[in-house]
Amino acid sequence: MASQIITLVGVLLGAVTSFFAATLAERAKFRQALATRWDERKLDAYVEYVSCVKEEARAAQSSLEARERGDDPSEALAEMETTEHRRSVLFEGLVLLAEDEASRAAWKVNERLWDLLGHARDPADAPTARRDELGRALIDALNDLHKAARTDLAIGRPRSGGR
Repeated sequence: MASQIITLVGVLLGAVTSFFAATLAERAKFRQALATRWDERKLDAYVEYVSCVKEEARAAQSSLEARERGDDPSEALAEMETTEHRRSVLFEGLVLLAEDEASRAAWKVNERLWDLLGHARDPADAPTARRDELGRALIDALNDLHKAARTDLAIGRPRSGGR
């Protein structure tokens, strides 16, 4: 009788151990799937936001170039304003998903972009040297955002166990 109890206890102990091991493995798998899902959304948010910023900067450049040629910049300015509305919405999504460093970098991008847009809107403020300076500042801000996004997405380094 004692040997049957020992066998039964061993089977129960094995079942409980197997249950906890399977539960821990499933939790880890679920956490990894969740992290992957959010990373995909973050990547999409970064790509859409940066693409929109670049479209808007191109529209601003087009309006400035039209002015330099003596053409009407209104079409480029209208495109710039439409894209600004879309960028604003995309920025909100990015801030909701991104780490703090990336959010701060995106704010800097906004500020540099707004400098360029202000330059494009004001016909009196149109020297080419200023436009080039504003364009370089925007590119630098975008590069900082790219770096922060890569860090946020753990691109180029192994992801820690918790994420």
